[in-house]
Amino acid sequence: MLFLHYDRAMNKDLPFTKEQVKALASRFPAPFHIYDETHIRERSQLLYKAMQNVGFKGFRNYFAVKALPNPHVMQILADEGQGMDCSSIAELDLADRIGLSGEDIFFSSNNTAMAEYERAVELEATINFDEISHIEPFLQKFGTPKVGCCRYNPGNMSFADAEEWIMGTPSEAKYGMTREQIIASYRMLKEAGVTTFGLHTMLLSNDRDWRNHARIARQLFELAVEIHQALGITFSFINLSGGIGVPYHPADQPFDVEALAMAVRQAYDELNLNLLGRPAIFMESGRFMTAEAGWLVTEVINMKRTHKTYVGVDASMANLMRPGMYGAYHHITVLGKEDQEPTDLVDVTGSLCENNDKFAIDRELPPIEVGDYLVIHTTGAHGHSMGFNYNGKLRSAELLMKENGEVEMIRRAETLNDLFATLEFPEMRIRL
Repeated sequence: MLFLHYDRAMNKDLPFTKEQVKALASRFPAPFHIYDETHIRERSQLLYKAMQNVGFKGFRNYFAVKALPNPHVMQILADEGQGMDCSSIAELDLADRIGLSGEDIFFSSNNTAMAEYERAVELEATINFDEISHIEPFLQKFGTPKVGCCRYNPGNMSFADAEEWIMGTPSEAKYGMTREQIIASYRMLKEAGVTTFGLHTMLLSNDRDWRNHARIARQLFELAVEIHQALGITFSFINLSGGIGVPYHPADQPFDVEALAMAVRQAYDELNLNLLGRPAIFMESGRFMTAEAGWLVTEVINMKRTHKTYVGVDASMANLMRPGMYGAYHHITVLGKEDQEPTDLVDVTGSLCENNDKFAIDRELPPIEVGDYLVIHTTGAHGHSMGFNYNGKLRSAELLMKENGEVEMIRRAETLNDLFATLEFPEMRIRL
């Protein structure tokens, strides 16, 4: 059994050395994602402490399962008091398999099929309606929900400085209801007999400016006041969503959780939400919980020098889609050469038959040789979970470095048998 020991105070960038990675790779061949349990727990405690210190004693985060849908990681966060934010049957089932149900699950989906609602109802999850036209069919099939929660989209709210184009322009987002629709939705739910209400929105992705998040909170609070005045309902909770960004680049500043907590508290008090039922504050942070606690380890298998210098690794876009899909930056360390000055300008590539299968373009790195291990940082969210099998690429293993330093495999690497298991073809016999 392999244990990794390191001084967290002295080594903030990586929790392992080249020698330790080589030892790991002898048991779990590269590429693989590895996650740090201690970092995940510390990040959860940071958010909870910040919100509780400003008086939100009932604060709760619902981990966005889509960020890292592995039950081992989900269990760690559940142990820290978090619920699970689910958006599909598979994510609901994962929450069920770690023993969660009822108010521990927040089901927030879009373009939702009735079968997905049915699974959420079976688990007695809190259901967040994304679309007004879903409410009447839901009521007819399943009856009155325990909680009436709706997702708001203000439409005309602009985030010019938002860091990613994925979200940031609500009028272009497929999520949520207009102001008129959401008031009508709450009226329908109230008339159906609902007495417990929540409110939700999700407008940003990976945004590190706490002011944008505080602005969303204030607008949600203002909407809650308006709904209360129109319909006389109070709120059990207001979910400020996730979207908190993390520093992917070494020069990036981390998100100021304390500043956000204080701004939310100020808006809560100024709008006197105590008159609306003293709603608890919820969030659904996923990336903020796990992104910086994960790394993709990959081995250099080829060097190619043509019009450019290409560093070919055994991972590909199938293991980490963000750089190829979004042009996202992920920092790269050449293990064993951390103290060497960058001398080479290279593209770091996988082997997919797609030219955007690149982890880095024109990146300055120390001299690299075949056999070197590269560590791609900040892959603990939307890394393995966004994997795919184009070109028949097999998704990699996931490892967990536990608090005592022990490393265990929490997902094995795929095999060709896994890839071919769904094919209905006589010659696709299982091969050992």
